[in-house]
Amino acid sequence: MEQSDFELIFQRAAAREAEAYRFYNDVAGKTANESVKEIFLELARQEKGHEELMWKFKGDATMELKFQAPKDYKVAETVEEKEPTVDMKPVDAIALAMKREQKSVEFYSGLASSCKDPGLKKVFESLANMEAGHKHRLENLFVDIGYPEVW
Repeated sequence: MEQSDFELIFQRAAAREAEAYRFYNDVAGKTANESVKEIFLELARQEKGHEELMWKFKGDATMELKFQAPKDYKVAETVEEKEPTVDMKPVDAIALAMKREQKSVEFYSGLASSCKDPGLKKVFESLANMEAGHKHRLENLFVDIGYPEVW
């Protein structure tokens, strides 16, 4: 892989994390529901951390990323992605966040599958695992909140 390709991929990945931060922060600022606000502020903090991790890794490509893939029950794949609203219920906010994390997993997995360099492929797989961990956490919240009758 050419150095310019490497730079472009990491710039795109960092920009994606920055956009996710802005999105979650914006939703938190617009919602009237305090639980939704709290969920989205936490997600915004995580995405800011992802962006910082991307730039840190870009500066030190010897840094190892070791995120393990959690079990994927594919809950996010069963819900529709809705637009955020001011009066969004927590379960709908979590569903929206799950879908966004699902897309992030797919983004990094796609980069990994198209990468010929084994070291870089491992990095993208690890980043996909990182996002899968967030997706998994949100799916657990969604099941707890969205299906309370089960408990």
